[in-house]
This record gives sequence, structure tokens and C-alpha cells, in this order.
Amino acid sequence: MPMSLADARYHLRRLTGLIRRALASLRTRGWKATLHRIGVHTRRQPAAQRAPLFMPAAEDFAPFPVPASAQPVASIVIPVYNHCRHTLACLRALAAHPPAHACEIIVVDDGSSDDTGAWMPQIEGLRYHVRAQNGGFIAACNDGLRLSRGQYVVLLNNDTVPQPGWLDALLDTFQTVPEAGLVGAQLLYPDGRLQEAGGIVFNDASCWSYGRFESAEDPRYSSLRDTDYCSGAALAIPRTLFEQLGGLDARYAPAYYEDTDLAFKVRAAGHRVLVQPASHVVHDEGTSNGTDTGSGVKAYQVRNQQVFAGKWHEALGRQLPVGSVPSPALLHRHQRQILILDEAVPQPDRDSASLRQFNLIRMLLAGGAHVVFVPTRGEHGGAATEALQALGVEVWHAPFLKGVGNWLQAHGRRFAVVMMVRYHLANECLPLVKRFAPQARTVFDTVDLHYLRERRGAELAQDAGLLRSAERTRGSELAVMAATDVTLLVSAAEKQQLQTDAPQVAVELVSNLHEVAGKGRHWAQRRDLVFVGGFRHPPNLDAMQWFIGEVFPLIRQQLPDVAFHCIGADVPEPLHALAATCPGVHVHGYVPDVVPYMEGGRISVAPLRFGAGVKGKINLSMAHGQPVVATTCAVEGMHLQDGMDVLVADDAPAFAAAVVRLYTDQRLWERLSGNSLHNIAQHFSMGAARDSVARVFLH
Repeated sequence: MPMSLADARYHLRRLTGLIRRALASLRTRGWKATLHRIGVHTRRQPAAQRAPLFMPAAEDFAPFPVPASAQPVASIVIPVYNHCRHTLACLRALAAHPPAHACEIIVVDDGSSDDTGAWMPQIEGLRYHVRAQNGGFIAACNDGLRLSRGQYVVLLNNDTVPQPGWLDALLDTFQTVPEAGLVGAQLLYPDGRLQEAGGIVFNDASCWSYGRFESAEDPRYSSLRDTDYCSGAALAIPRTLFEQLGGLDARYAPAYYEDTDLAFKVRAAGHRVLVQPASHVVHDEGTSNGTDTGSGVKAYQVRNQQVFAGKWHEALGRQLPVGSVPSPALLHRHQRQILILDEAVPQPDRDSASLRQFNLIRMLLAGGAHVVFVPTRGEHGGAATEALQALGVEVWHAPFLKGVGNWLQAHGRRFAVVMMVRYHLANECLPLVKRFAPQARTVFDTVDLHYLRERRGAELAQDAGLLRSAERTRGSELAVMAATDVTLLVSAAEKQQLQTDAPQVAVELVSNLHEVAGKGRHWAQRRDLVFVGGFRHPPNLDAMQWFIGEVFPLIRQQLPDVAFHCIGADVPEPLHALAATCPGVHVHGYVPDVVPYMEGGRISVAPLRFGAGVKGKINLSMAHGQPVVATTCAVEGMHLQDGMDVLVADDAPAFAAAVVRLYTDQRLWERLSGNSLHNIAQHFSMGAARDSVARVFLH
């Protein structure tokens, strides 16, 4: 596909910005780090690839065990009528990859005449129930409901091959989404194409399998989403709710529209109906009843459409008109749709800006918005992308994102708000947003004031070239602010700075967003010192070179047994070399879970000598009741008082003395620990930001 004019303009602005930032990076990071960053920004991103589908070998029958529990969390109900080899493949898949949740498997035989009756009793752990006479799919499922003992009932067709992790993904949804009443799987054809990611019901009661024949990885179908109904081929529902609703409605006997009716009953009872794309089930569609609606059981599909239409006449008036082509814009038409443009998806376990963005997204979703995230580099972020999709965020990536300009041209009109993150990305994308989403409120998220951070770094280094670069950044950053509707700042100090530099700019304060974890261990159970921060951020590298080289040796003179744990991704080799010369220093690099260090370390240090914004490393420690020793720069704009919330020192001897004092004074430590938690709740919790977020995004 030839590049559009819009994308050509975008790429030109992006290239210009990359060149300018690369020159600045050469001065601050050196040529190796700069080349690495250029490579990350310019390389073509590969498409994400799911693992190959699991298909059990087609072997002759031999007895085998299946998962079984006397106290199951889930009861898997499999109604069968002949097609014993399909049933065998389904059970072999369940046996090959047992779910983590305890379960029981109930096969309800609706009068089979093949080898089903001979094989099923030989499968260890299986609960095999034979109906007295053939009654059809609905009757068999309702029998399974009566036999079930689990907290959840899972309906599963016998012509399915559930993939590894399918059941756990379904059940976990009920824990992460308390309003969930029914959750269905993403159904796949045996060749891997999508069969259905939830079903659409039009106003005439006709149905549409959303995503049929498309890629199962397409962003339109890959995030948790409310749906009109889920196919009874693979769905889960709490057993008590299923019983309260009377099971499957017998008026649709023997089959068809009973799953659609169940979804409408669940929704009418005040619960959500969701499709969970992380649950994958291969479905050999049409095995039982074929595909011809003119004869056999399949003919009931036509009849039952009219039955359903009569029962749900009022609800159908709110459905899409027949003839519509379902799309994300239409499916989320009743929600406020918000677009976030950033270079990459947030990785909240790696940096504070990502944690803030991730928690902001959670707040938007809780406010009823539909959030769409477009990483302009096009990269699928692996687990980070999947974490957003699990929340319900529509995340676009290569190869489905073929260009930011083309994408905005196709989707821009549906957004009420567009947020662009960091000034260089906003500079690249703003012309496209203005053109293709003119109705949207434009929001510029600074993350921190880049020009302020760069200016302070230049002054510390006494580098005139860096100072000129910082002034160019200032011009660009202020120009973006002037061209957007709202600018988000993270600290009151930055807000005060802008009152001088750009008083006409409309600003809102949305600082770091944290959940208060609690006190954790008490003073006597904690030991050692901790620092957390990624080393692509120049202030963190400078801080560690100063602390390890000049401050920590002074601390060890008075606390010879204390250790220092330095945590953060992308540690450069010179820092490793420096740490190797200092006894007691442990450079861990990236750590997936820093909570043990937050709960077990006695003190966190933030020895930043330049920077801007609010320091997430301080928030993170304080949210766990871990007191902090920091510099004046580090605590700027964080509502912290020296001696009450933190200890503040700016030269090496004073910083070392503050650490030693806090490390050995239990009463001081306990006072700072308690005040830390109060500070987070008052200024840096999601509750503290609720009004600002609502004003910017939801009103």
C-alpha cells in the first residue's frame, strides 16, 4: 500500500525530531546508547505471533484420566450426542493441559448410539451421565447444571479443542471484573482463523459472529470487551446466577438462540456479558447440526429468531440496525472514546511514568470510557500489550497498524479526547489529530517538563551546548502546549513554573498515581538501602554515580554491615564497574517484582542532582511505608517536609549523615513511615486525582 500524504508528513516531522534528539543524546548518553535508541525508534516492528494451536493426536481409544476434584471451582458441562471421536479429542485436550483451577468434567449423553457409551465410563475422573431419552442441547445442558458442584458452570461443546490456559482465563475474568455475569471464549477455526469474538445481535434479532474469518490477533478482537452474547460452545457463568435465571430457556428447544437469550437475561439481571480473547477454544463449527438452516435441527435457528424477537422486543430497540457493519466505533457508541498516542505501551514494572499512565487508564475505564491505545512505533509490547488488552483497552500494533496517518484517517472521528504523550510525539502527531479528529479535545501529557530537566542537567554539567539544546526544547514544548486544549503536569512546582513561562496555557495537575500498599514490615524486620530507577533516564545514572562513588562509602564507615540494592533496567557497564569497586553495593538491573525490596528495605534513597516532575521512586517507597532520604531536587513539588515526611540533604557528607541517622533512629523512622503513607493517600492516590481526570477526560 503506498504511503499516504498524511503519513508522509508525519514521518517527516518524526525524522526531524529524531535527528534533533539524537544530537542531544550524543552529548548526554554517548554514541553507543544513542545508536541503540535510534535503532529502537526506526526498526520495523515484527508482528506478534501466538503459539501454534494444540491439537491432540487422532489415536485409537485407550483409557486415560482427566482432571477431577471433589471440591471443584468449575464444573465443565459437555453435552454430547454421538460424534464420540470429537468428544475424545476434547477430553484429551483437557487432560493434556489441566487448568490451574480445580474442576470437574461432566459429560451429559443425550442418547448417543455410537461408541460414546462404551468409551466414556473408562475415562478416569470423568462424571458420565446418560439421559433417559434424547431431549436436545438445552435439556442436556440443564441436566449438567443440576449435576454441577462448582462455583462456576462452564458450557463446552464436544466438538471443541480447548487450548492451554483457556479455563483459567475465563474464570480469572470474574475476579478482575466483579460485575461480570457471563464470560465467553474466543472461538477459532482449526486453521487458526477467528470464528467468533463475541456475537452481535441486530434489532431484528439476527446475529453476527464478530470477527469471523479474520486474524485472531487483530486489535479489534483482542481485548476484553462487552458483547451482546457469547456462543454456548464455550462460556462460563456463576452457578448460583445460572440457577436464579432458570438455566437455558426451554422455549428454544431443542437448540439455537438459547445462548443469546441467556446473555440477555444476565444483562437484564444487572451483570456484564464479556468476551475474553485470552481464552482460546478451537471449534469445529457445524459438527453436530450442520449448517443448512432449511432442514434438521438447524432449521430451529430460523424459528427461534422469531421467538427471541418476541421475548426481547424492547431490548432489541437499542441494538444496531440490521445491515450495519459492526466496528469498534459502533460497538462502543454509547461510551466516551478516548485515544492515547505514545511511542510504546506502558510497562508499569519498569518506570514511574508507565505506572502513572497504566493507573490513569484504569481510572478512565472505571469512569465508563472506552480507551484506545496506539503505540506510534507500532510495536506489540508482549506482556505489556496483553495487560492493557486484559483491562479492555483496544491496542493497535503492527501489522494491523499500517501508519499513524492512515489509522487516524480511518478512526479519528470516533474520539472525544485524544491524549499525546511527551512533546516530541505531540509535535509529530498533532497536525494529524487536528485534521482527522477535529472534534476531539487535545490533551498534551508532559510526563515532566523536558526543558526544565534538560536545563538543570546542562547547568550541573556546565555545558553551553546542552543549555542551548534545552532552550530549543523549551520552544518546542511550549509550542505544543499553546496548540493543544489542555496540558497535563505532574507537580505543583511545574505548574508554578508555567505560570511564569506560559501563563496562557490551560493546565491540569495529574500527578503520579499509586495505590497505598500499607506499612509492610516494621523497623526491626527491615535492613539495607534501596534505589529504584531505569538507567535510560540520565538523572538516574548521574544519581547513582554520585551516590555509589561519594556517598555510600561514607555510610559504610558508620554502618559497615549495611548493603545497598540498586534496581533498574538498562544498567550501563561503567556503573557496573564502579559498583564492583564498592563493597556492599549490589546492582540487580531489572527486577520484575520490586515489592520485596519495598517491604524489606529499611530506607530508600533518591540522590537526584537534576531532573523535573514528580519522582515515582519516592512515591513507590512511600506507598509501602518505606522512608526516604532525598535531595532537594528529588522532593520538588511533592508536598514533603524535611524531618516530617522525608530527610533532605544535598551534599555527600550531609546525605550520608541523614541515612545513618534514619537507619538507626527507630522513632524517627516510624514517624516518617506513617507520614509517607498519609502523603501518598492525600496527594498521589487515584482518589486524589479523580476530579482532575474527570474534568480533562470524562466531561
